[in-house]
Amino acid sequence: MIESSEPEIPLLGGDVTEGLVRVGETVRRPMGRNAAYVHALLEHLEAVGFDGAPRYLGVDAAGRETLTYVHGDVAVRPYPDWIADEARLASVGRLLRRYDDATVGFTPPPGVGYERPTHPAGLPPEPELETEVIGHVDITPENLVFRDGAAYALIDFDLLRPAARVDELYNAMLYWAPLNEPDDVDPGLRGLDAPRRCRILADAYGMTEADRLRLVEVAVLRTRRTWHLMRHRAEVDGGGWRRMWDEGVGEIITRREQWLERHGPAIEAALTAA
Repeated sequence: MIESSEPEIPLLGGDVTEGLVRVGETVRRPMGRNAAYVHALLEHLEAVGFDGAPRYLGVDAAGRETLTYVHGDVAVRPYPDWIADEARLASVGRLLRRYDDATVGFTPPPGVGYERPTHPAGLPPEPELETEVIGHVDITPENLVFRDGAAYALIDFDLLRPAARVDELYNAMLYWAPLNEPDDVDPGLRGLDAPRRCRILADAYGMTEADRLRLVEVAVLRTRRTWHLMRHRAEVDGGGWRRMWDEGVGEIITRREQWLERHGPAIEAALTAA
């Protein structure tokens, strides 16, 4: 059992998880649905030498998971000017590729598995994709730590799941291109060339030709499902999910799908141009 007499400093900036605190050189977090699976993956990442994630240290006296605190710069809203920097954007793609590669071969210990969240009736179909990695799939600016102007580490693995690489890249592009109506994104990410930024991420990651060709289709299908999933989590889980829904995230997702329908051809052209 991990104990400490040092003061607890609240960590702010996320949308859903509440009760995050820093204690000395550690972070204490409430346990999520797949806590054991997340802990096993973090231990796997440490074992294979991936340094771009916090280390899992155990459980403290309050029953919270305890992780190493990763020093660096994290963008919180309103985002700083550097959020639009293309060199930093490329570094996100490189870090994500290293992370995904490090998850290949991960086998959870006996008795530890991934528990899928409950899905509502009438959910639109998801893309037919093979599992390739254990995707982080929550690659928001708030979940990346930068050092010396480059992406250094991913944090907050609560939404991780078995995924395809194209899902991981769609998620990164969603937040970093970004793939949304300009009025629905932080001012620091408005007025940017989203197709160009998708290409920068794809090239930095080493995205395959097949994934470039199906990225837009995956984005549209995932967006349609997300509307239903967000409403369901607001109704079932409440908390931050309820707050986001009440603040209009459903309307934002609807506008995102319409934006993708209009700009999809330009995104695909940028991704596949010679």
